[in-house]
Amino acid sequence: LHLVESGGGLVHPWGSLRLSCVATDFILDSTLVAWFRQAPGKERKQVACMSRSADSETYNLGKFVMRRDYVNHLVTLEVNDLRPEDTAAYYCAADQHLTICTVRPEAFGSWGQGTQVTVSV
Repeated sequence: LHLVESGGGLVHPWGSLRLSCVATDFILDSTLVAWFRQAPGKERKQVACMSRSADSETYNLGKFVMRRDYVNHLVTLEVNDLRPEDTAAYYCAADQHLTICTVRPEAFGSWGQGTQVTVSV
């Protein structure tokens, strides 16, 4: 899978962003997909994951909302109530063989190049 993320940028605190992930050589509609983020000097950490059969998932009381877009064959991540500590590179990851969500980055075989989210005044 070749994954491409988009939608990052500079956003003010308390704002929201919607990130997108699309596979250029595959349709993600029934693939396990996750979003990770990595801030400078920190480990890559998962923020959301969606199993093969799921259409949407909400994490952290609505701060992260992950959805499938079956029309455009992509997966989105909405990040709400953004704070400076949310500044990071956000990565989409997928794996055609995974059946259960896992937080281990090494379990995912395909990664995008990342999209930078910067939260600042």
